[in-house]
Amino acid sequence: MSGIGRASVLIGAGTVFSRLTGLLRTVVLVAAVGSVPSAAADAFAVANQLPNNIYAIISAGLLSAVVVPQIVKAAAHADGGSAFVSKLFTLGTVGLLITTAIATAAAPWLVQLYAPEYSPAQTALATAFAYWCLPQVFFYGLYALVGETLNARRIYGPFTWAPIVNNVVSIAGFLVFIALFSGPVTEVAGWTPDMIALLGGTATAGIVVQAALLLLFWRSAKLRVRPDFRWKGVGLAQIGRLAGWTFLMMLAGQLAGLVQTRVLSEASNDGPSVFAFQNAWLLFMLPYSVIVLSIGTPYYTRLSEHASAGREGEVRDDIVSSIRTLGLFVVLATAALAVAAVPASRIFTNDAAGALQAAPVLLAFLVCLIPLAVLFVIQRTFYAYDDTRTPFFFTLVQVALVIVGALASAALVDAGLIGLPQLASSVALTQSLASVVQVIIATWLLQRRIGGLRVGVWLGSLARFTLAAVPAAAAGWGVYLLLGGPDGWTTSNPLLAAIGTGVIGLGVAVIYIVTLAVLRAPELQTAVGLVRRFLPGGR
Repeated sequence: MSGIGRASVLIGAGTVFSRLTGLLRTVVLVAAVGSVPSAAADAFAVANQLPNNIYAIISAGLLSAVVVPQIVKAAAHADGGSAFVSKLFTLGTVGLLITTAIATAAAPWLVQLYAPEYSPAQTALATAFAYWCLPQVFFYGLYALVGETLNARRIYGPFTWAPIVNNVVSIAGFLVFIALFSGPVTEVAGWTPDMIALLGGTATAGIVVQAALLLLFWRSAKLRVRPDFRWKGVGLAQIGRLAGWTFLMMLAGQLAGLVQTRVLSEASNDGPSVFAFQNAWLLFMLPYSVIVLSIGTPYYTRLSEHASAGREGEVRDDIVSSIRTLGLFVVLATAALAVAAVPASRIFTNDAAGALQAAPVLLAFLVCLIPLAVLFVIQRTFYAYDDTRTPFFFTLVQVALVIVGALASAALVDAGLIGLPQLASSVALTQSLASVVQVIIATWLLQRRIGGLRVGVWLGSLARFTLAAVPAAAAGWGVYLLLGGPDGWTTSNPLLAAIGTGVIGLGVAVIYIVTLAVLRAPELQTAVGLVRRFLPGGR
């Protein structure tokens, strides 16, 4: 297997295990604080979301676009880049400390900004959680700095696998919480300082261990790092040129997330709210991460090589083949999750009634699973041509539509056209529709730039996959009903819900593959080869 192939398998395997342990982490957290409805769960969700939002801006907006390329260039220096990395780490550490201190001090304001509809008691609980969670910003940043440096030195494994340790630490801490205080503790009034410290402290401890684990692999990078406050030469003047558009894109995305959270805070304790919305997104992202990121990354690497060499004909071929291959798997995942939406949602709720309320949120997100797979290819083609400006503008359109959709959903509630239990699914649906518009615009712009995308070819493949998914979904729905439907064993507890989701998904997959074989879909052979590569001993 090639070096790129080995890296892809390593990253893919790490992603799968990270997502699976992340799902288990959330299952245990639901057992501790509840889900639909739970004012305590929503308070914790907002507080623990704050450091993630800040980290997303720092990592995706700056580090990935700036740090890795400059570390790679610095490797050609006589010292292998040690002096540059020393300056970078000193600057980064100081910046992270200042950012963390400011964010922690601003905890009450941040909670009020994200959750204006919370009651005073729920706001106080969320703020108390935030004081424990916001120090994660420093350790998230340290993790990103060390991890991106290791990636730049072609040491991929630790950065991908470290989040698994974070999940294990969190699971252990949440289990201790359940043992000491029982659960789920859903009412705001039932929380004591010890309970807050244990839950919030556990979440932060996981991030600390995650960052510390990477330091154990630092020797492999063969860099000697020491404090260096002479920051000239770090490349601060180039940040705007290298990462400006990406940074602005992340800020726009965070603004959309802020508006959504503010709107969703109104539904807390009345139906699916912030925590349920996050959990539905977590389920939605599982197939996206496993399929699109793991399989799509090798295609992106090849596409980038062809774009760099000016072979636009081969770039067009890469676009078509990657969309067709990803589409085969993503359509299957969409059909399977759609018919298993209730048992899948039961994994993250305390009872079947909560699953029935949360399932529409997942279904609303699934509307954009196929379009987002296409967007992965289209957007990264722009990146392959060193164009981050165009993706910013078509993402800005999506962000604007997400914000309008969230505000429109709130207006529908105010007008009495939908109830608070339907608010989260309405917000999710408007986000999905915004993503569909984004993909259409992005494809049109890429067609104008390089032409010859053969849209009809890959749309025809997606239509063929969708046709095969219809009987497959019908079979999966039949399996769901045979297992008892919403009142059956698949919704009795999270473990059986996960098993039931797998059984339903297997039924969908069998009929889907058989139907594609009958239709003689040419993509099926390629898909089988990819699956073999990811199996033990595969090539």
